[in-house]
Amino acid sequence: MTNSAQPDEAGRPTANAMRRALRRARDGVALDVTEAAVLLQARGDDLDDLTASAARVRDAGLEAAGRPGVITYSKSVFIPLTRLCRDKCHYCTFATVPGKLRRDGHGMFMSPDEVLDIARRGAAMGCKEALITLGDKPEDRWPEAREWLEAAGYDDTLAYVRAISIRILEETGLLPHLNPGVMSWTDFQRLKPVAPSMGMMLETTSERLWSEPGQPHYGSPDKEPAVRLRVLEDAGRSSVPFTSGLLIGIGETYEERAESLFALRRVARSYHGIQELIIQNFRAKPDTAMRGMPDAEIDDLVATIAVARHIMGPAGNIQAPPNLIAGEYERLIGAGIDDWGGVSPVTIDHVNPEKPWPRLDELAERSAAAGFTLAERLCVYPEFVQRGEPWLDPRLLPHLRALADPETGLARPDATVEGHPWQEPDEGYVASSGRTDLHRTIDTEGRTADRRDDFDEVYGDWEALREQAAPGMVPSRIDGDVRAALATAADDPTKLTDDEALALLHADGPALDALCAVADDIRKTVNGDDVTYIVTRNINFTNVCYTGCRFCAFAQRRTDADAYTLSLDQVADRAAQAWDVGAVEVCMQGGIHPDLPGTAYFDIARAVKERVPGMHVHAFSPMEVVNGATRTGLSIREWLTAAKEAGLDSIPGTAAEILDDEVRWILTKGKLPTATWIEVIKTAHELGIRSSSTMMYGHVDQPRHWLGHFRTLVAIQQETGGFTEFVTLPFIHTNAPVYLAGIARPGPTTRDNRAVTAMARILLHPHIPNIQTSWVKLGQEGAAEMLRSGANDLGGTLMEETISRMAGSSYGSYRSIEDLVAIAEAAGRPAKPRTTLYGEVPEERQRAARASDGQLPELLPLVD
Repeated sequence: MTNSAQPDEAGRPTANAMRRALRRARDGVALDVTEAAVLLQARGDDLDDLTASAARVRDAGLEAAGRPGVITYSKSVFIPLTRLCRDKCHYCTFATVPGKLRRDGHGMFMSPDEVLDIARRGAAMGCKEALITLGDKPEDRWPEAREWLEAAGYDDTLAYVRAISIRILEETGLLPHLNPGVMSWTDFQRLKPVAPSMGMMLETTSERLWSEPGQPHYGSPDKEPAVRLRVLEDAGRSSVPFTSGLLIGIGETYEERAESLFALRRVARSYHGIQELIIQNFRAKPDTAMRGMPDAEIDDLVATIAVARHIMGPAGNIQAPPNLIAGEYERLIGAGIDDWGGVSPVTIDHVNPEKPWPRLDELAERSAAAGFTLAERLCVYPEFVQRGEPWLDPRLLPHLRALADPETGLARPDATVEGHPWQEPDEGYVASSGRTDLHRTIDTEGRTADRRDDFDEVYGDWEALREQAAPGMVPSRIDGDVRAALATAADDPTKLTDDEALALLHADGPALDALCAVADDIRKTVNGDDVTYIVTRNINFTNVCYTGCRFCAFAQRRTDADAYTLSLDQVADRAAQAWDVGAVEVCMQGGIHPDLPGTAYFDIARAVKERVPGMHVHAFSPMEVVNGATRTGLSIREWLTAAKEAGLDSIPGTAAEILDDEVRWILTKGKLPTATWIEVIKTAHELGIRSSSTMMYGHVDQPRHWLGHFRTLVAIQQETGGFTEFVTLPFIHTNAPVYLAGIARPGPTTRDNRAVTAMARILLHPHIPNIQTSWVKLGQEGAAEMLRSGANDLGGTLMEETISRMAGSSYGSYRSIEDLVAIAEAAGRPAKPRTTLYGEVPEERQRAARASDGQLPELLPLVD
């Protein structure tokens, strides 16, 4: 193992390279990795030059933030919830083994009483943060950890973390800051409602230190750099204020350290969610594999802080733990830090137990000696306190408001630290609110503006996103033989290779005509000539949403002019109206409203079934399912089971967009990843809840992404058989943020629409027999063309639709049965009504629909 951070193979930088890098730092020019690696090696006068320019950058940021000359800290208690861990880091004394815990008289986890005792003592001394630290997924390695969790009634460690966080909030008033290690996107959804901030040190992006035997992270699955970077990105996608940082001096080179800082900057730019970087210096500990390694030198720490300040810029927050710096307070302040981190008057630093915290009066004195005033913050930084939603869950707002200064976002020194109830907002469905005429005027006047006024902040950094999107939008070279591929498709579509399928997805001109003819022949064999449709009503029960999907113009904040929410009675009234005019289904989806409890979806389904028992409830996208599950603390399976009991009959397979995370993370900031979408769909199918499947295309995608999407759907259908149909969803670009930012294409071309429809028919055959086209997105002529290209279904009458209309679709929100029959006739085919599951429609329903056809029910007001 190498000693500390070693110079690159070329040795120390030349004097000329150092002068050039220092000049660029002084001039405020953006550094690159090579220059940063040079500056990390600054010593003596060069280091003084570097820290002086870094301090100026820090001071400019504090001035802009409204707290010039202020250095912050958090008054906290350290709660080591469990010291068991599945990793084997070679420098760690925090992690231990079950036998040692037993010998020392400890349980595998701290009990709730032990946790609350520490938290109460902290509250009594004015602490406001409960720093909950634990090993990564101990139950995966230690049977004793699994047994403890099972005996206590928890499915996994994070379930206990969530439960104990709620008790800390309710019984002590401290704010949990969670450090549970590697988490998934779904884990963040589970924990965000109970903690205003979370964290995980990146430590390093050096693959070498993880993959090579003898290196400090070898044998530790959670220390793989790609895994840890994914956690940081999922935190940003979930709008979680997140702490990260570097552990320096564990064997990384200066180049590797610089690359780690730039990786952190990339995540910070993309999501604006990194609330602070901790620069922590390695200190060797006895009884570890790295006990013979030298400690990281103070000059190394000072240089790294200064370079981190230059890379992160004035808006970044840089922290150094004050108990690990050998009293060099002034040097670290001079290097550009603006925060001391958590300091506890109650508990020790359990990660570095040999290093006591400084007294707060000493910390204030040493900060003052460097010209800075010490001020207390909360575990979540003031910028995020002031931003509010979507960064802070509504259930935490009472706890935060009790402790935060509303003007500065810092902690109120005189705040009383006491418990407050943690509960679902209002313990029930929210009252109706919002724009009273949107449902009436969406087809005439439309929305009030083409974008929200937080357009430049809520979706992440557009420039960083543009850079991320560029590689994926480059068309692939296609070498496949279209003629041979057409022959395979006509003979046996299931034998198409990926190369042949890609060749067909790129077909144009006569080849495209031939492709559509092949697809239409398959359609005729499978479905006959009948074009099916369903008499349905869309009910978009709220458009308040903070998820941050960059393709969506539907989502609004509570205070936006176009925001609205329907009450349960208004939802039921709309369902009853639809039944009166012959509908057999209501399709219900809405935004991820932060005030709606996870049980609200059950209430919505139940309200419809109680009013109209015979109505099929087709509702709640996989994103809504995950939202409901995480808000209630239920598993996805438990939540879907409860929804089914409440009246849910089937779910829309929306929120799929493109089932390729390369594309998804450009289209959306905070939506569920591909693996979670698949989990929801498979679980629903296993429970007997069938679903549609969809694909939204024509934005930042390419035909190779469409092919992968189709292959994924086939694999699911072969396993579950639960898909009823596939729905093509052409991207509506007009008001989509990702298009307005100049990143996405202006929707698919006619060629794209024909190719996607035809290839859906071919590639999904014989597994998914129904292919639906969207008149609301393509219009009458476009839909008729898709019926000649392999589609057999026109979807529904809708009656009321705001999602596509707010995005800019110009084809209205309602089609009568007569209109849909006319589209089928334009394609030379008869039309026939169907149910959601493609069954026969009862004659009574058909009579009611014919009698009311063309008479759109009066759209009810949103607010009485």
